[in-house]
Amino acid sequence: MEINLGKLAFDIDFHPSDNLVATGLIDGDLHLYRYSPDNTSSDPVRVLEIHAHTESCRAARFINGGRDDFDFGMLNVMCVLALLTCSPDFSILATDVETGSTIARLDNAHEAAINRLINLTESTVASGDDDGCIKVWDTRDRSCCNSFEVHEDYISDITFASDAMKLLATSGDGTLSVSSLRRNKVQAQSEFSEDELLSLVLMKNGRKVVCGSQTGILMLYSWGCFKDCSDRFVDLSSNSIDTMLKLDEDRIITGSENGMINLVGILPNIIIQPIAEHSEYPVERLAFSHDRKFLGSIGHDQMLKLWDLDNIIQGSRSTTQRNENEVVDNDVDSDDDDEMDVDHNPSKSTKGKKSKNASNEHAVGDSNNFFADL
Repeated sequence: MEINLGKLAFDIDFHPSDNLVATGLIDGDLHLYRYSPDNTSSDPVRVLEIHAHTESCRAARFINGGRDDFDFGMLNVMCVLALLTCSPDFSILATDVETGSTIARLDNAHEAAINRLINLTESTVASGDDDGCIKVWDTRDRSCCNSFEVHEDYISDITFASDAMKLLATSGDGTLSVSSLRRNKVQAQSEFSEDELLSLVLMKNGRKVVCGSQTGILMLYSWGCFKDCSDRFVDLSSNSIDTMLKLDEDRIITGSENGMINLVGILPNIIIQPIAEHSEYPVERLAFSHDRKFLGSIGHDQMLKLWDLDNIIQGSRSTTQRNENEVVDNDVDSDDDDEMDVDHNPSKSTKGKKSKNASNEHAVGDSNNFFADL
C-alpha cells in the first residue's frame, strides 16, 4: 500500500492500537490515514488534515497511549489520545486525534527550530532542536522538567534507555551524548567523529548503541564506554544512513540516501538483504505499525509506503544463518558492567547561543500551562 502525499514528509508515526498512520509535511500540514489491516488493494483513506504549523511539521508522535484514566492532581479524567507535532516555528502542538481540534499549543518551546520528538514514559516526552538542545516535558507537572544543552549542532535522533532512565542523542556535530533524567545532567559524550551522526538504535539488550552516519558507516558503541566507538561497519553503503529501526536484538532496518531500505545484522555485521526502496529518493523515516504487521516508510519521492513486514523479510532468517557460518564475531568488548564509565572530563564547547525571538525568554513560563489541557 502506498499514498502519494503530494509534498515532502518529514516524519511518520503509527497509532498505538488502531490502524492509523500520521505524517507531518513540509508545508506544516498534519495528515492522518486509516489503512486496511489485511493488506488488501484498497487505498488508505485520509481521515484528518489540519494545518498544524506556519512552517514545516518536522515530527509527529501519538501520545497518552489511548483513552486511559489519567490523574491530574485531584481530578481523575479520561485522557484523550493526541498527536504531538513540532516545527521550526518553535512551537509544539497537541491535536485531538478524533476531532482534529487543538488541545494545546506551546509557542517558543525552544529557542531554535524543533527537529525531533519522542515518547519517554506515559507522562513524559522529549524534544530536540537545531541548536543541540534537548528538553523533557512532564505532563503531570505541566512543565519542562529537564533541559540538556550538550551538542553544538542540530539534534538528529533521540532514543530512550528506559531501564537506566537515560536519553541518548546523536547530532550534526558528530557526537553521541548520554543524559541522565534522574540526575538531570549530561553523563557522557563521545569524541567528535569525522562526519555527522544521523540516527541511532539500542541493540543487544542495551549493551550496544548503533549510530548511522552521513558517509554510510555504522558506528557501534559499547554501553558505558561512549568516548570512542568499539566497532565500525563500513560495508553497508557510501550513502548517508538517515533512519534506522530495531527489528530484534540482532537485526536492524536502515533507510539510506540512495532510497534503499536494508535488513542488516549487527555483530556479526552483515548486510542480510535489501527489503524495500523509494526508487532513487532518500528515505526520510521508518516506523512499525502497532502490531508490527507493517513497516511504514516516507521518502523524498513524496510517497508514504506501507510494506507487509513478513513478506519483505521472508527468507532473511535462513540468509542470516548462512552468513553467520561465514563471519567471525569480533565483539570482544566487556559489556557486563552494570554501571556506566562516566567521562568525568567531557569535551567542553562554546555554544554562544542567541535567542532568535525576543519572546523566547517567556518560553518556560508558557510551558507551565501547555500540558494542563491534555
